Amino acid sequence: MTGTPQSTLERFLPFMAWARTYDRATLRSDAAAGLTTAVMLIPQGMAYAMLAGLPPIMGLYAATAPLLVYALLGTSRQLAIGPVAMASLVMAAGLNELLLAGAVLEENLVAAAILVTVVAGGIQVLLGLFRLGGLVNLLSHPVVSGFTGAAALIIGASQLQHVTGFEIPRGLSAFGTLAYAATNIGDTHVVSMAIGVGGIAFIAILGKVAPKLPAALIAVIVATLASWLLDFEGLGVSVLGAVPSGLPVPSVPTMSWELVQPLLPLGLTIALIGFMESISGAKIYARQNGYEVDPKQELVSLGLANVAAGMVGGYTVGGALSRTAVNAQAGARTPMAGVVTAAAIGLTLALLTPLFHLLPRAILASIILVAVTGLIDIEEVRHLWRVKRDDLALLVVTFAATLFLTIELGILIGVGASLLWFVATSTRPEIATLGRLPGTTSYRSVEHFPEAEVFHRILILRMDAEFFFGNVAYLKDTLWKRLRQTEDPCALVLDASSMNALDSTAADTYGALIKELRARKVEVFISHVKGSVFKVMEETALIELLGEGHMFYEANDAVVAAMKHRAAVEDGLATDEEDFGPSDAVD
Repeated sequence: MTGTPQSTLERFLPFMAWARTYDRATLRSDAAAGLTTAVMLIPQGMAYAMLAGLPPIMGLYAATAPLLVYALLGTSRQLAIGPVAMASLVMAAGLNELLLAGAVLEENLVAAAILVTVVAGGIQVLLGLFRLGGLVNLLSHPVVSGFTGAAALIIGASQLQHVTGFEIPRGLSAFGTLAYAATNIGDTHVVSMAIGVGGIAFIAILGKVAPKLPAALIAVIVATLASWLLDFEGLGVSVLGAVPSGLPVPSVPTMSWELVQPLLPLGLTIALIGFMESISGAKIYARQNGYEVDPKQELVSLGLANVAAGMVGGYTVGGALSRTAVNAQAGARTPMAGVVTAAAIGLTLALLTPLFHLLPRAILASIILVAVTGLIDIEEVRHLWRVKRDDLALLVVTFAATLFLTIELGILIGVGASLLWFVATSTRPEIATLGRLPGTTSYRSVEHFPEAEVFHRILILRMDAEFFFGNVAYLKDTLWKRLRQTEDPCALVLDASSMNALDSTAADTYGALIKELRARKVEVFISHVKGSVFKVMEETALIELLGEGHMFYEANDAVVAAMKHRAAVEDGLATDEEDFGPSDAVD
């Protein structure tokens, strides 16, 4: 059934839903949240642009039009859009690789960043329209944790030159950067180092002592005043220098296949990383506030926000988890808070950018360094060590690949390792030998419940996976191995409660297995067959092959039938003389 024209329109223009009931109280709450977020975004926007290897002003440009676009089209009421550390790092690494490969010239770096942003936005829009947002599920939590941990170290290394006060060559790995800095430690600019270390200490301490105060902005103001009073520029400290004034002028970047084609891998990486972080934050606060977010619409709105960022001279944007938390805690009720933030950034661009001229780059570096410390999740490593070491291996592989190779390769290797592990576990699933718990009719794995009762000459197995072409050989080999370990077996009971699917190859193998077992005087019984599996068994004549009295709803009934068969075998009865009664098959 199709929705009303109004509901259809609201699905494409979500702002219409909340705008109908908007009132002054909501506006006051949104205004307070928007201004609070702007105070955080101004220094972060410039710092993250610097992290991306771009002019700091691009971070402020990226905090204008994209926020307005998302306010109209986004479905999250608290998500704070703007430059984010992870995408900035990916942008920096990707552009650097393009520079080294000769695909981009140094003088065209800003234009390339703008084009990458538009390409990433276009990819997000297409993914949304074709409902392909599920691709981000390939980025499993261990892969993301490994990637972000390595990214934090790479980010930290990239900011060393601003803290030490001497230039470090492009293209070095994190360890190469550290080695270069250590080798040239004698070139350290003492004042720059003091400003950087002092900024880190100031932001970290103030953040703990007075978490509600905008520590980063206060650090920027204090450092700028100190720079003016003490003439940091005259002392050799690197400062931002001239920062353009005025609002950005929209323009359409020059595009052609020759320009776009080498940027596609970087654009796709940024599109997926940006959406993953954004949808994570959106879902958290939607759940807390009792509403739903639409992943498809989120992709489209985020994609168009990125296109808008490129058109106003900004760079890639996404939903920042830290700013979203501040936005929500400050009282944001609707995306109007983002509009207020954009207005505050616009006012800053129109009136205040000349004040940033004397801002030391070391302070922006300190903001980045403090922000990324939370990306290294040691507790997650401890948790996976205790709970799931397979996932820890994926984390370590992704971490190492990202740190020692490249950002894009790190993600690809992490995703590839996840898929390979999935294939490996799917083709070699767990097969549990079951026994009956004393005094019950419940059956559990004898490995985990040693007290479970097993039955002479009867083997009870549960296959914890769907039965398909990729695992039939392993399942068949394991079954025969378990039968050889069973003394004089005469019955096999299969608990199918964990089997969600059965394909034609597996059905054929199952049929051949039943015949082979019967030839060796072993009868087969099965329980807990799901409807979808039963349908395949019916269409492939497996039900007919098994015969009446061989399929049961409960495992215990199948075991009782197996015990009757054992008694008949021990009494010397022929198989065709056995009567197990009617089957009650479907679970």
